[in-house]
Amino acid sequence: MLSDQTLTGYEPVATYGRYEEAQRAVDYLSDQRFPVQHAMIVGMDLRMVEKVLGRLTYLRAAGMGAATGAWIGLLIGLFFAIFTPGRFPWILVLWSVIWGVVAGAIFGLIAHAFTGGKRDFLSSSAIVANRYELRVTTPQAAEARRLLETGIPQHT
Repeated sequence: MLSDQTLTGYEPVATYGRYEEAQRAVDYLSDQRFPVQHAMIVGMDLRMVEKVLGRLTYLRAAGMGAATGAWIGLLIGLFFAIFTPGRFPWILVLWSVIWGVVAGAIFGLIAHAFTGGKRDFLSSSAIVANRYELRVTTPQAAEARRLLETGIPQHT
């Protein structure tokens, strides 16, 4: 994580509404042989956005636990199948997956029960910036501004 101290010696040369636009500006500077090691993209006015994906029911908690358990069971079963001599190693894999599903479903139910209904929804979180500043070290700032003004008119 960068501190405000890290921004010392850097001047904003352009501001963009989307990260891709700022990235394109740095790419343009690189194409113009500008020393891009003197540039940084800084996300400004950060906010956390949490998108609610749906309700978390006991059935869904058990299903998610079962799916996780199946993967763990598959991994354990494959490990046993590789190192156990015998004619039917796939039986070990199958039983490991079955037990993984059962154990995962039980653990999923128990974990959901312990939340006490305080968080019975699924969500996805992201940190999003309102705008992105392209900053360049002070000695190179004027050259970067000149190049961007002549080449990429999308900056503000």
